[in-house]
Amino acid sequence: MPLAVCATPIGNLDDVTLRVLEELRAADVVLCEDTRHTRGLLQRHGIRARLLSYHEHNEGKRVAELLPRLVAGERMALVSDAGLPAISDPGARLVRAALDADLPVTVLPGASAGETALVASGLVSERYQFLGFLPRGRAALAAVWQELRGWPYPAVAFESPQRLPATLRSLAEVEPDREVAVCRELTKVHEEIVRGTAASVAARFAEPPRGEITLVIGAGAGATPDVEAAGAAVSELVAAGVPRARAAAIVARLTGASRNELYRRTL
Repeated sequence: MPLAVCATPIGNLDDVTLRVLEELRAADVVLCEDTRHTRGLLQRHGIRARLLSYHEHNEGKRVAELLPRLVAGERMALVSDAGLPAISDPGARLVRAALDADLPVTVLPGASAGETALVASGLVSERYQFLGFLPRGRAALAAVWQELRGWPYPAVAFESPQRLPATLRSLAEVEPDREVAVCRELTKVHEEIVRGTAASVAARFAEPPRGEITLVIGAGAGATPDVEAAGAAVSELVAAGVPRARAAAIVARLTGASRNELYRRTL
């Protein structure tokens, strides 16, 4: 396989899959954001490999250099400093170039800071929105909060420790009671999960903390449910033989409408 996209640990170096280790051993060259960082992972697992820097500042140049080598059959493993390449990290351009050249690309999954934080936060739902790195500036952040206000599911974002206090204050100004969780140093010795309202967590992080930060923002209020349409759905279920109370409960759960109101409307 010419190009293998390999997920690496988000903190604890033992959180790497056997498949990734096998691919790193077999690769002709390992493409990495920081060769010093990746060398530490390789040494931890007794792997010797040829490393080549591949990061946001040289990505365009590297793609032009590497594509002919992939075409010639060279085996490459692409890693980032943590997590899966191309997700808020370099790699997407090389993957797209390889696919456009009809070259096979395989993705070896592994640790995910976003999903780890989401589960640890206790705010997990059947859906979530990934925001990547949050924008800088009050106006840009305010636009994000406005967008999320109508999103009835949690959202996950990356933030720098230096900007975290201002980000939390910005959210608390708009929605002080919105549930949030700050997940710091996930999988590392000093892992910390701080949960609470935006106002309380903002007070907790009045000063910048240390370490990598993943922020989970709880579900918003969502759009106002269409009670007329929900009532019609209940009536259809009742006509199909579903007990009225059961039908109202099902539709209420799916739409956010009041179960009692739906029951009364369809009597």
